[in-house]
Amino acid sequence: MMTQHTPMKKFLTVLLLMMPVFFFGQSDQTEYKKRVLETAEVDYVMSYYTQDGSHASVTGGVGTEKLQDITPTFIIAIPLNADDVLTIDAGISAYSSASSSNLDPFDASGASGGYGDDDDDDDRAAYAGVSGTPWYASSGASAQDVWSGVTVNYSHTSDNRDFSWNTQASFANEYDYTSVGFGGGLSQQFNEKNTSISLSGLVFLDNWNPKYPTEIDSYYEAGSNLNNGFFGPIDILNQSGAIINKNDPNAWRPMGGLIVDTARRTYSGSINFSQILSKNLQLLLSVDLVRQQGWLANPMQRVYFSDRPNFYVGNPSSIPNYETPLNTDVFHLGDDIERLPTVRTKLPFGARLNYYINASLAVRTYYRYYQDDWGLTSQTASIELPVKFGFGKFTLYPNYRYFTQTAVDYFAPYEGHLSTSEFYTSDYDLSAFSSHQLGLGFNYTDLFAQLKFLGFGFKSIDVRYNYYDRSDGLKAHITSMGVKFVMN
Repeated sequence: MMTQHTPMKKFLTVLLLMMPVFFFGQSDQTEYKKRVLETAEVDYVMSYYTQDGSHASVTGGVGTEKLQDITPTFIIAIPLNADDVLTIDAGISAYSSASSSNLDPFDASGASGGYGDDDDDDDRAAYAGVSGTPWYASSGASAQDVWSGVTVNYSHTSDNRDFSWNTQASFANEYDYTSVGFGGGLSQQFNEKNTSISLSGLVFLDNWNPKYPTEIDSYYEAGSNLNNGFFGPIDILNQSGAIINKNDPNAWRPMGGLIVDTARRTYSGSINFSQILSKNLQLLLSVDLVRQQGWLANPMQRVYFSDRPNFYVGNPSSIPNYETPLNTDVFHLGDDIERLPTVRTKLPFGARLNYYINASLAVRTYYRYYQDDWGLTSQTASIELPVKFGFGKFTLYPNYRYFTQTAVDYFAPYEGHLSTSEFYTSDYDLSAFSSHQLGLGFNYTDLFAQLKFLGFGFKSIDVRYNYYDRSDGLKAHITSMGVKFVMN
């Protein structure tokens, strides 16, 4: 899984694309009953995300983090009867990533197009010019990818609408990762629907199709012999830029080996409590427990050790500028891939407090505290001020979010780790940082769906923009649009 952008992208996608919908029904043939969903509905959601930074995890915490991602999604809700609804959520995420492309940075030279064919001696002469850099995108296979996924959810609500349950199953796949999930939940309202409690649980059975940094993968593929395969015709340089003797016992060698067990398992449970405190004030409390087991590190991400000598491929004159964009043609060979514990337990607590000032203005606030057994703690606080106008048809959503976190116990920057450590990462998503996010949304709702399109009535359109600024220099922009149609 391409985690170079996944941790933040997953949050922003959920934050901007989830569009909760409430419907009121009509009478059936026997008795009056509010239908859970009046008629079939289709949501089309599209988001465009772009980011840039200088701490790429694929290249060990230094290098470009440029990324672009587009995520078209269809959500189809079908009422099976007055009580049951089937929902299908299907979408893709197509992205291009400069950082992920540098899984194989040596493609950037244009001379290494045939290095994967170790039996073709005609290509050997081209290897002499092989170079790379963490500051520019390579043209390797990992430069872009498409994530695709589908979730099917079935829900049932009791006759009095006080109790409901649901079950769901999901499947997702991308370049180096496959995920299968299932779960369900239940919800109970009481106290004249002023109070509700809901429970849910999910299980994800995932597997890596691991992709490794080219130099590390090629080393083991060639039987740990620097005179064979990819490295056979390539000069390896030391910190001074001199060509090393590949037969020297102190020559470059990666540590640790490759992944043996590619499985990852995630088990999560949630409890939510909602209370209407007054006609203007509503409170929601939530507690989650998440446990992960298996290979929790990303095999694409390099790590460099401070107590091991440095070795390079490319132009020796660029070595002094390696950590700046002035370096266009030399690459530091990785010491190892990221390694993290095989168990992680997460415990987030959340609270929402919404106050409705009047029919035109509300204040929505949110706070979340998170901790896990890797040493990471975080706090999130956000506020949104939806303003309605135009007889309630139009709404503006100015919003602000602040986030801060500590680093996991196993994080260190580029060349900040010791080779004697058991676990290590230079992924800045696991570092200490704070961030600000400022956004504005616009919504138009046609309660009567008067505008028609292909047999569907146009119900609403939602457009949002958010700007994200992180203290480690990463900046991002995300624009999303959602359109809702209802069947006539």
